[in-house]
This record gives sequence, C-alpha cells and structure tokens, in this order.
Amino acid sequence: MALDFSGQNLQGRNFKGRQDLAGANFSYADIRGANFTNANLRGANFSHAKAGLKHHWAIFLVLVSWLLSVVSGCVWAINGLYVSQIFDLSSKESQIEGWIALITLIAVLIGTISKEERYVLVAVAFVAFAIGTRFAGFGGGLGALAVTAAGMIPGDFALVFAVARAGTFAGTFAGVGVFAVTGALAEVKIGVLALMAPEAIPFIEARAENFAVAGAVALLTMYTRWRAMKEDEKDSLVRIRNTAITYAQIGGTSFRGADLTNANFAYATLKSTDFRDTTLICTHWQEAKMLDYVSPGKTYLDNSQVRQLLVTGQGQDKNFNRENLRGINLQKANLADASFIGADLSEANLQDADFSRAKLKQTQLDATDLTGATLTGAYIEDWGITNTTKLHGVRCEYVFMRLPTKQNPDPLRKPDNKKEVFADGDFADFIQPIFDTLDLYHNQGVDPRAIAIAFKKLVENHPEAELEIVAIEKRGEDKILLQAKTAAGSDKSQLSAEYFDDYNQLKALSQSQQLLLIEKDNYIRDLQNMITTALQESKYNIQGNINNMSDISGINIQNSSNVSGIAGGGSVANLGTISGNVSIALNQLPDSPEPDKPGIKELLSQLQDAITQSSHLPEADKAEALEQVKTLAEAGQNPQESTKQKTAKTAITMLKGIFAGLPTVATLYEAANKLLPAIAKLFNLG
Repeated sequence: MALDFSGQNLQGRNFKGRQDLAGANFSYADIRGANFTNANLRGANFSHAKAGLKHHWAIFLVLVSWLLSVVSGCVWAINGLYVSQIFDLSSKESQIEGWIALITLIAVLIGTISKEERYVLVAVAFVAFAIGTRFAGFGGGLGALAVTAAGMIPGDFALVFAVARAGTFAGTFAGVGVFAVTGALAEVKIGVLALMAPEAIPFIEARAENFAVAGAVALLTMYTRWRAMKEDEKDSLVRIRNTAITYAQIGGTSFRGADLTNANFAYATLKSTDFRDTTLICTHWQEAKMLDYVSPGKTYLDNSQVRQLLVTGQGQDKNFNRENLRGINLQKANLADASFIGADLSEANLQDADFSRAKLKQTQLDATDLTGATLTGAYIEDWGITNTTKLHGVRCEYVFMRLPTKQNPDPLRKPDNKKEVFADGDFADFIQPIFDTLDLYHNQGVDPRAIAIAFKKLVENHPEAELEIVAIEKRGEDKILLQAKTAAGSDKSQLSAEYFDDYNQLKALSQSQQLLLIEKDNYIRDLQNMITTALQESKYNIQGNINNMSDISGINIQNSSNVSGIAGGGSVANLGTISGNVSIALNQLPDSPEPDKPGIKELLSQLQDAITQSSHLPEADKAEALEQVKTLAEAGQNPQESTKQKTAKTAITMLKGIFAGLPTVATLYEAANKLLPAIAKLFNLG
C-alpha cells in the first residue's frame, strides 16, 4: 500500500535513497528542505506541495546577498578611486594607473553586457559627459564619464543572488539596497574627483545632476540583472543567473538522482528545488509555481520555453527544433503549428495533444504515446516512429510527407485526392511501419530466378520464421532490395547467411539446371516474374494484388505505398530513424561561440539537411551518408584528439566517395564541395 504524507509538515525530513516511496502521496505537504536524493518516487503525488527553503535558510541567504552587495560596492569604489587618478596632474604614474583602470573597466563592461545594453550605456555616458561639460568644461565632462563607467556594475551579482533567493518582495528590497549603495559610492567618487581635479568643482556642485546620472546607471544595472533572471537570450549574463539559482537552492528541497517517472507536481511551489540528474519520464507539471527558480541540471527543465510549455500547456507556433524532450509529458498540450524538427520525443506522453500543422520532420517518437492526438495537416517527413509508438485513436484527416516550400505549400499530401480524408482509424493503419524485416540486398549481377529459388528454400527450411515478402524495391541500376517480414525472435543474421549461401550457389548453375529446379513450380515463377519486372521499372513498388500470384503459400504480398518511410517502406522508415539519430548526436555538440562563424555542429547540420533533401542520391546512399555524418558528430566532441581526427578523416573520405557520382548541378554536390573542406579544417585535417 502506498504511503500517505498528504498535508503533513515534512520540513527537513530525510528520505534519501528510500525505495518504498513509489506512488506515495505528498499532496499539500510542506516539503521545504526535505531530502529525496536517489529515492524511488515513481508515480508519487506532489500536487499542491510546497518545496524550497526553510525560513531560517532564506533569511541567512538574504543576509549573505546584502553582504555581497556591500563588498561589491566597496570593490568598485576602490576602482573608482583609481579611475579618478586620471585627473591627478601632479603625477604621471597616477594618471597612467587611472587610465589603465578605466580601460580595464571598459573592457569588462564590453565583455559582460549585451549589445543592447551597450547602446544604453553609451547614451547614459553621453548625457553624463554633456552635463559635466556644461558645468565644468571638458575636464568636468571626463570626470562625469569616469564616474558613470566606474558605477556601472556594483551590486550586479548581489542583486541577482538576492532575487534568485528571496523572490519578488525580498529581491526588490535587496535591489533598493544595491541602488542606495551605488548612489552613495558614486557620491564618494565624485568627492574624491573634486579634490584631485579642482577644475571640475562646478560640476561637482551640480550634485542633483550627478546623483541623477548615478541613479540612472543603478536602475539600468537592476533592469539588466532582472532581464538575466528572466533568461533573456540576448543577455550574456544569463550564466550569472544559473550560478545564482544553484546558490539559491542550497538547503532547499532536493530530488537529485531521484526517479520521478509519472510523478505529479501540478500546482506545486518549487522554488529553490534541486532536480539535477533526476529521471523525469512523463512527469506532470501543470500550473507548477516558480519552476523558473529550480536547479534543472541537464534535464529538459533547463530550457525556459520548455518550462513555460509544461506549466501552461500552450506551445502553439513555438520552435523546439533539435531539443531533447525525451520522456516529456505534454498530454493535452496545444502544439498546433509548432516545430519539432530533429527533436527527440521518445517515451513522451503526447496523449490528446494537438499537433495540427506541426513540423515533425526527423522527430524521434520511439515508445511515444500519441493516443488520441490530433495530427491533421502535420508534416511527417522522415519521422522516427517505431513498432512501440502508440497511435491508437489518432485524429488525422490528412498529412504531408514533406516540409512545405513557397513553390509547393502542400507537398505530398496523403490521401492524394484533396477532396478525401482519412476515416476514423485509417491513419494508424496507413502509417504503421513494418520494422521487423529481413532485408536481402542484391547489388551485383542480380539473378531473379536464383533469388526466387533461394527464397522459397528459405521459407521451407524455416517455417517458424513465418517469412512474408512485404516489399521489392529497385535500388539504382541492377540492384534489388527484397524485404520479408519475420516472426518475433527470428535470427535474421542466420537467415540472411543461409539465403545468400544458397543464392550464390544457384547463380553458378546453368540456366538448364535452374529450370529443372523450378519445373512446374508456379511459386518460384511468379516471384521471378515480379523481380524481373522490378528490375525493368524505373521505380517499382508492390501494389498488392496477391491473386496475381498462383499458390504462393507462405508469401503474402501486402499493400505498400513505400513513400517517404510510411507503410511498407521499411527501408525509408529506417532512413528517418538514422536521420533522427544524427540529430541527437548533433545536439550533443556545443553551439559555435561566434554566431557569424559556423562550427562543427552548424556545418554538419547543413550537410545533414542537404543529404536528406537531395533528389539525386539513392536512399541506400543517403543512409550511408547520414551514418558518416553521425560519425563526424561523435568525433566532433573531441576534434583535437588524434583518434577522433583519424575517424573524421575516414568519414570525410567515405562521404566524398558517396557524392562522387552526383551531377555537378546537384545542390548536394555544391553543398558538399563547400562544407566538407570547412569540416576538415575544424578537425585540423588541412
């Protein structure tokens, strides 16, 4: 029987490592300061629970924030004293020290604030210089400029820590203290400046203007750090926020390393809570409070946009491309027009979610529950569904097999007739791929009669394998892929080896000897005719009229559209899975530190897109090329290691060989000639 802690005061309780908490009820409980490290909390109910810090810890950390504010202000006051030495005309050494301090300060500002903040700072500095010049001439203007620069950052870190720790009210209170310290220190600097630069005294006398400038700088500082707390992507000081959040959860509720599969945090208050290294499969977050103030580690909670989606269930028209969302719970979420290109949604709960017109290109959906989801108008190019993907009750009138373009806004609509839609239940039957197949690829001197005889012999020798042909596909010139569905647990390696042993022996026989083997055998003749037809057609798919084959026991030719990885097109479905695996590998690489200069991740992403979109490359070659891109992505995690460089060199050589036969006008040919040398250079391969 599950334990019941609902409504109890569990502040500071230690549940570390306990394995008997699966399904436990912690609803409405006070779990501030509780320790659930490495506990088994599968299916536990934390709805309306209150997590975070106990009161004495909160007070202590706010006091620490104030201490940091004072220390920070004092440090920057000393910096201001050094800057003011610029006006010490009696000592060149002092002036040099002052200029060095000012230049260092400006360099720090440029390196730690965003482009937008630099514009504001320049504007404030210009106003300060103008006021100083108005009252004290050029020297006073320089003095005001120095004071503005020296007063820019005091209290930044302390303010962020205070807001992270104490929330809105106490954070604002701490911010007022920072403002006061900033203003007071600016006045001290101005006084010192007056002593060292007498010509600036008229400017100093205009104290109201000086304090206004210092106040404007302090307010700008507070606004900047507030933006950092909101994770504005344009603010380079977001890293300070992350440090502050980690600091703020010391002594708070800890779920570190816990198993929170199917746990429920609906309406819970989660400030100062540690979720690092936790298992968050299908965890429920509806209307959770202060989720922005948790320590997420490397879980999907690290993304602010994902956190907002989890809390509100509203992700319409949002971009989640290439995000790792494995195990996320988006049940009943509104995801219409959202983009999940290359994202990993494996093991996710997407029941009754609305994916209308969503972009699901190369999205990984292994073991994902799409029961009752809406997929009308979705773009499912190369998506990675598997035999464990749940599609029961999916609502879908039509889908598109490619992403839209300006020239073709409705690419490869299914059903093809725009006046038709899928009936209830038809979509799942249409889209369900066949994954458990034996793939028999013939690439040299294909002999249809030998194929037919060898396959019949394999069927007769292994009735337990329940072999059924599901696809015959032409691959380039004189190449054939024969796919057969097998029973679960069949040893495909053994079946393939036995088949090709017989096939190669049969190929060596004369035509007369082969004919003796198939005399009066309609089974073999019909299969031979189908393979011969496949070789003669530029594009061949079985269109499933089993009545055309006479007495073919054990072989069932099923309906197969074989379009872009959908029903019956097992090879193409595998291509989608491979491409999705490439996307996952690319997500492990860091972004380029220079936005205008692509790194390994960006170059390989461009190459991946060029390969998947190529109309000149056979799909078998596409699969091989994508495997090489995946190899490069894995090597790119340590591009300076000699072993990784050798691996990358081999992969690039393989890619060049695959692309060698492309026409020079092909988009992929042009992209490869541009991207491969750039990739090689990043691996120091010359």
